[in-house]
Amino acid sequence: MSLEIERKFLLPEFPADMIREGGLRIEKEQIIEQTYLAMHGDQELRVRKIHDLTSGKIEYTHTFKKGFGVAREEVEYPISAGLYEQIINIHQAVPLIKKRTTAVLGDHVIEIDDYGQIQLLVLEVEFASMEEAESFAAPEWFGKDISSDKEYSNKKVWLELQARKGSGVEEA
Repeated sequence: MSLEIERKFLLPEFPADMIREGGLRIEKEQIIEQTYLAMHGDQELRVRKIHDLTSGKIEYTHTFKKGFGVAREEVEYPISAGLYEQIINIHQAVPLIKKRTTAVLGDHVIEIDDYGQIQLLVLEVEFASMEEAESFAAPEWFGKDISSDKEYSNKKVWLELQARKGSGVEEA
């Protein structure tokens, strides 16, 4: 199981000016549909449909995550479109949809997730070690550090979306 180390920030606005001025270089843009299949405590099982907006390529993944906060264990592997569709059709949940913009800022790759369904912008930075994550000085424009704030976790946001749509999905 690999360790995912990332810090998350509540981005106040999309940095369009920085992109236009060349301070932030976009590498790719994707639309991600994310559905949770099971959740228990600090563990989650999810599937994703990832549509690359530049190439048109569509990928499907199945992911297990354990832990909470800056460092979490993660196992992710590709699945077929057919298996993804079977799972989604059986589960009957509303996917959380986000537009992910991956960009380079100095020595770091950042990911900006725009959750259009719920009016939320989150910026993530991944790190190779906890020391690197802890010593990272985020620019002010990143906004509030929400790395350990459960209110903004994807699974919590997804559960709120289910409640609004009346699906009756609950966390164990």
